[in-house]
Order: sequence, then structure tokens, then C-alpha cells
Amino acid sequence: QVQLVESGGGLVQPGGSLRLSCAASGFTFSNYGMSWYRQHFGKARELVAAISTTGGITNYADSVRGRFTISRDNAKNTVYLQMNSLKPEDAAVYFCKGRFSRTSYWGQGTQVTVSS
Repeated sequence: QVQLVESGGGLVQPGGSLRLSCAASGFTFSNYGMSWYRQHFGKARELVAAISTTGGITNYADSVRGRFTISRDNAKNTVYLQMNSLKPEDAAVYFCKGRFSRTSYWGQGTQVTVSS
């Protein structure tokens, strides 16, 4: 059974940090490019960051570049998103996604709230 389970979301003050994790199971994690998306209420899901199978290539949305870092641990079947200097506009539901060829898997999402 394929699962992607996000964790680490919560409430943080502006300027604070959170680390999201996404634990994968049921598929060969190291074969899949991984990414983080977020969805603001009432808006379309948007790509935040992506990482290649080995972790050697990463890409970021302009809005988070320099503040967020995506990484992965293939031995633990987990992808991470370190979020620093959080802003109120970063508040959203964050989803992880795994993709290999035409196959994609999504997690259920974790809520991030940025508020004082």
C-alpha cells in the first residue's frame, strides 16, 4: 500500500522556522523525484520545491528561494522541507508528492499557520 505521510506542520510566529517531513512507504522511494506543494485556501496547489532522486538537483519557487531547503534521506524513505524566516503568506496546507515517469503519489497534507 502506497503511503506518503506528512508531519511537522503547526503554528509558528512570523520569522520562525518549521521542518516538515514526508515519510514514504509502499514504493521504491529512491526512484522517485520528490516535491513539496502548498495550497492556500481557495487557490490552486503550487509547487514549492523539488528534489531529484539522489538529491543532487533541487529547485525552488521564487517566493521561497533562500528561505526553504528541500532534502531527502533515501535510507529513511523521507523527504524534508526546512522552512525558515516564515511569513504570513507561507501559511497553507503543504503536500508532498512523489513522481516517477507517469506515476504520481500525493500525501494528505499538513497545515502550516504563520501568525503572531
